[in-house]
Amino acid sequence: QVQLVEFGGGLVQPGGSLRLSCAASGSIFSSNAMGWYRQAPGKERELVARKTTGGTTNYADSVKGRFTISRDNAKNTVYLQMNSLKPEDTGVYYCSAFVGGMDYWGKGTLVTVSS
Repeated sequence: QVQLVEFGGGLVQPGGSLRLSCAASGSIFSSNAMGWYRQAPGKERELVARKTTGGTTNYADSVKGRFTISRDNAKNTVYLQMNSLKPEDTGVYYCSAFVGGMDYWGKGTLVTVSS
């Protein structure tokens, strides 16, 4: 079993920054893929950024150059640094982990970009 808990969401003005954290516990290892997804109101959940099992990092085109995913294996924590935020970045951000052939999800944290 794997548990994921997200922190760091909130209200931010356009152009601002936020840093999301996801603390993982349970049977998870540094080699397991982890990432961030988001779901905007009325839309499907979409990939934001992830670190694959092989160590590759993938970003959605819409966030390239603005968002950075990182991982602290000692703390079993994955981060998402979000800069130059736009209103279209608004949504619930979910942490995910792929462990033992299964996808695990956190409950999500709301990010609202608005003036």
